[in-house]
Amino acid sequence: MSLEFQVTFDCHDPRALSIFWRDVLGYVHPGPPGVEVPEGVDPLDAWEAFLERAQVPLEQRNSSSALIDPEGRGPRIFFQQVPEDKRAKNRVHLDVRSAPGLTGEERMTALEASCERLTGLGAVRVQRFEPEPPLSSGFIVMRDPEGNEFCLD
Repeated sequence: MSLEFQVTFDCHDPRALSIFWRDVLGYVHPGPPGVEVPEGVDPLDAWEAFLERAQVPLEQRNSSSALIDPEGRGPRIFFQQVPEDKRAKNRVHLDVRSAPGLTGEERMTALEASCERLTGLGAVRVQRFEPEPPLSSGFIVMRDPEGNEFCLD
């Protein structure tokens, strides 16, 4: 039997980082517990109203955020505010599957297009690794706005 899991990011600004990863992955912010979010309403606005009604102090309202896969396939992603800075390379990172099934120059072109889109969202390009068959199809290492490494694969 397999178990469900979520991926958790320690960060300074959970709201901003969750928006970045929402736009990267096509995930969505879930609505607050017990609140039906009407079509066309941003779930983050629903959260603000929920936290206001619950009288959560302003300084605590950006302590966490979450994302879910609207298709229910991928893990939940949770962002929690921590005071310390990131100090070292991630030991675990996400591989964003930007060119599944593609090989060679077609694959690298697709990865470059994805890289350009993500740098427009605030990511930073780190390094491109060329294909080295049969062990590597090529990939691009990047960092999210808070410095967490991830790969375009």
